[in-house]
Amino acid sequence: LAYYESHCNTTMQTLLKDGSTDYGIFQINSFTWCRRSRLHLTHQKNHCHVACSALVTDGLTDAILWAKKIVKEMQGMNYWQRWKKNCEGKDMSEWKRGCEVF
Repeated sequence: LAYYESHCNTTMQTLLKDGSTDYGIFQINSFTWCRRSRLHLTHQKNHCHVACSALVTDGLTDAILWAKKIVKEMQGMNYWQRWKKNCEGKDMSEWKRGCEVF
């Protein structure tokens, strides 16, 4: 997921046509999941209760926690279009090679 969303770039920010921004390694959207600034509070849902700036650091803890929350609330990985296009239903064994994933 991180590879296809941001090429593993923890500081990536992508401005979208709707005026929102996707942030960090998992490209988490500012409209629904995080808060860009206090100026935009009325237009943002901020389900993760976090500033978007917390998602664009080299520390992955917050980004992983929010990605897990998105997966839980969305009942799976389908929030990410690139997951559906590149990963869903595909053989992911090359990404697990060398890991002790069960």
